[in-house]
Amino acid sequence: VQLQASGGGLVQAGGPLRLSCAASGGTLSTYAMGWFRQAPGKERVFVARISRLGGTTNYADSVKGRFTISREDALNTVYLQMNNLKPEDTALYYCAADQGRVTTTIVSSYKYWGQGTQVTVSS
Repeated sequence: VQLQASGGGLVQAGGPLRLSCAASGGTLSTYAMGWFRQAPGKERVFVARISRLGGTTNYADSVKGRFTISREDALNTVYLQMNNLKPEDTALYYCAADQGRVTTTIVSSYKYWGQGTQVTVSS
């Protein structure tokens, strides 16, 4: 499956942004989906995950209460709604697909990756 992330941009602190991840060449409903981010000079880290049926979501502590992950399998798309953005949220955001059944936040557990979309939050 190929993943295409979009929706990044420049936003002022406190503002919202919604990222999208569109899948092609496969059926998104068969995967749990995750969002990760990587700031310059830092490792790629987990942001959010949604289970295959959408019944379970997990978030990094740093984004809880501000970010919401959702999926619309009919459109083969996963979203990350980001509210109350902070300068420390600035990073390249990636979506990823996991075929496994066990909830994981580990980068290497995700088999398919999108190309990333840049989010920059100004103070």
